[in-house]
Amino acid sequence: MARTPLNPLLTFVAAARTGNLTRAAEQMHLTVSALSHQIRLLEARVDCALFVRGPRGLKLTAEGQRLLDNVAPHLEAIEEALKPLCTRCDNALSLSAMPSMTSSWLLPRLPRFVAQHPEIELNLDSSIELVDFADGRHDAALRYGAGKWPGLVVEPLLEEWLTPVASPSLLAGRKHPKLEELGSLPLLCPEDPWPEWFATYGGKPPKRYAASFSDSESRQRAAVEGLGVALGRTTMVRPLIEAGVLVALFPQLMKAERAHYLVYPERSLKHAGFRAFREWLLDEAARFRAAPPTGFPKVAPLRPARKRTAPQRAHG
Repeated sequence: MARTPLNPLLTFVAAARTGNLTRAAEQMHLTVSALSHQIRLLEARVDCALFVRGPRGLKLTAEGQRLLDNVAPHLEAIEEALKPLCTRCDNALSLSAMPSMTSSWLLPRLPRFVAQHPEIELNLDSSIELVDFADGRHDAALRYGAGKWPGLVVEPLLEEWLTPVASPSLLAGRKHPKLEELGSLPLLCPEDPWPEWFATYGGKPPKRYAASFSDSESRQRAAVEGLGVALGRTTMVRPLIEAGVLVALFPQLMKAERAHYLVYPERSLKHAGFRAFREWLLDEAARFRAAPPTGFPKVAPLRPARKRTAPQRAHG
């Protein structure tokens, strides 16, 4: 007789302990359908029902309770046996971050982390693709979004604000524009929330935009090169403004609908390298929020927003 696969036993124990398919599926990083399929495979294997499914969740049958009592201690013993081997990985940390966040905010700060923790090997995957933590390849991710990633720990890092920015070369020989004159300049990327900006602060949008780009880094680079005015994210453009390669045209800032987050599965909290990185990252984010930006016009209070005409569509 072939051996019983381990996955159905793991899902069975998770479902038995939580008494709820949804919570067990989140714990195992599976869909409810996939978890139910694993349990059905195990029930077919042992030729008996292991659960009674009711409106209030799952209840073990007598056979299910007997199987749990026999199997759970052995699975726990396997976990204990693996712990000494897993500690070897505490000095290797695998992180995913979006390219825009990596180049503009994270990389300039990473030397401080490396100096504080030379024993930790950091593997950084710069990608816009969402991480599947179930495959075990990543410990955490830095993401830009609405903050809703079910089944994961989500910690806010930085709010994002939007403001028009341009290269000094674009403004050379021009009179500094007023808010209502912004639409007369070459603007970049109609896919950005320009309609919201004009609806909030006045002025007329242009009949056509100078250029469009598929990613934030290209938008930012185009503004630096003087191609046009970008609706810049302050997290990305702040160091460029402070360096003098971009100019913030107005003191007004419009809050973005999305923000930056640290996202990770609960298991990562057992990883010593990740705990050190998390503590350092949250401290860096707090320092960034607290530091007064230089090079920006004096910040004025936000004017009451008018009715928005389009949803924000800016992505990383």
